Amino acid sequence: MNCYQCGCTLSEHEFCTNCGADVSLYKRIIYISNRFYNDGLEKAGVRDLTGAITSLRQSLKFDKNNVEARNLLGLVYFETGEVVAALSEWVISKNLRPKKNIADDYINMIQTNQNRLDTINQTIKKYNQALTYCNQDSLDLAVIQLKKVLSLNPKFIRAHQLLALLYINNEEWEKAKRELGKCLEIDTNNTATLRYLKEVDEMVLPEDGARGGSKKKKSDEVLKYQSGNETIIQPVNIKEGRGVTSLLNLGIGLAIGIAIAFFLILPARIQTAKAGIDENLKKVSEQSDAKTATIDELQQQLGELRTQNETLQQDLSAYMGADGSMQSVESLMKAAGAYLTDPEDITTVVGYLDEIESEKAKEEEQESSEAFDNLYNTLFALVGPQIAESYDEEGHNAFWAGNYEEAIPNLAKAYQYDVTNGQALFDLANSYYRLGDEARAKELYEEVIRLFPNTEKADKSEGFLAEMGSGQE
Repeated sequence: MNCYQCGCTLSEHEFCTNCGADVSLYKRIIYISNRFYNDGLEKAGVRDLTGAITSLRQSLKFDKNNVEARNLLGLVYFETGEVVAALSEWVISKNLRPKKNIADDYINMIQTNQNRLDTINQTIKKYNQALTYCNQDSLDLAVIQLKKVLSLNPKFIRAHQLLALLYINNEEWEKAKRELGKCLEIDTNNTATLRYLKEVDEMVLPEDGARGGSKKKKSDEVLKYQSGNETIIQPVNIKEGRGVTSLLNLGIGLAIGIAIAFFLILPARIQTAKAGIDENLKKVSEQSDAKTATIDELQQQLGELRTQNETLQQDLSAYMGADGSMQSVESLMKAAGAYLTDPEDITTVVGYLDEIESEKAKEEEQESSEAFDNLYNTLFALVGPQIAESYDEEGHNAFWAGNYEEAIPNLAKAYQYDVTNGQALFDLANSYYRLGDEARAKELYEEVIRLFPNTEKADKSEGFLAEMGSGQE
């Protein structure tokens, strides 16, 4: 227990050892609040929920900060179906003690479950609608509405009590007593329930004997209850002889009933059951046939999809490998990356560009994209002169050494990367001429004359063409 003034822990003294405040009356109030809390806890343990609510409210009157009493009061409200009242107590408790408070779990239990929240809202709306029907004297609709409420929240005591009142109004005593019994299972000492039950019992209890001590014999006891404007009187006990006769008649009737059931009712029931089984088997067979047809159709679709997949895979493989379009793009990217990494490493760039040229030869019928052409032309303009110079040097070295077979590819590359290099084209033609391939040499000499007119190379090319022409004659 803490001091109400400074918050210090109190000792057995009647004053605070920290601030000196007189806490005798404060201790007495807290003690009374705890006594009422303990009393409420005991009553809740034996399902005297009404008594528990009364005690817990008294506890909170003496100490509104008694968090344990407030949490227990919320639980009792929740058990009686009063969810809104329970949430109110738990919210107040949480505000009084924000941390380490079990009220958090209770609140989360309801608020995190959307279905439970919807059920609570529907319960409140339907109960209010039932009250409206009662005020409008639409009692049948009120009964229907209350049954829906109890299907959603079977522990809602007020709904049980209102339904019992409606049954009493309609003189349906047994139904009223059944509803009140459900109330007593939830709250054993609810004053309103006990009062309603007393009214019902007065209508169905056996007739009392003469007041003042005289009692009737058991054979004279009767059961009396009111049905509308009539009073129904039913004997409770009968004479011993009549009891034996009744038992004998009951036994004979039971035997006759069994015989009738065995010879008449049972065969018809068996026949009906067989017909039902045959009908079920027919339905199962039809369903099985339908499923079999569906499975066959799905398998056929699966086969078609597999065929389409294989075709697409083949098309993709062809696109990736045969026409070379993807390889060309990849080679161009590698060439650009190699140049950006090391501009001096012309050999690597040349290798990738050669791959592109070889792929271009395969895809003559396909047009490359504008972005591809722009990047290729830009890269070619940057490294073309250096590549052409390298191939030109190697080709002419081989040419002057008489190694024409080695000179041909280098000179061809030198001219490919520098179309202004007429000497490379002229010596390429000379190499083919020296190897005896006059047809190819003739084509190249003519190209020299066409591309480089009025030059010494063009004049010499005309002379070689003339020699080849005279040789053929």
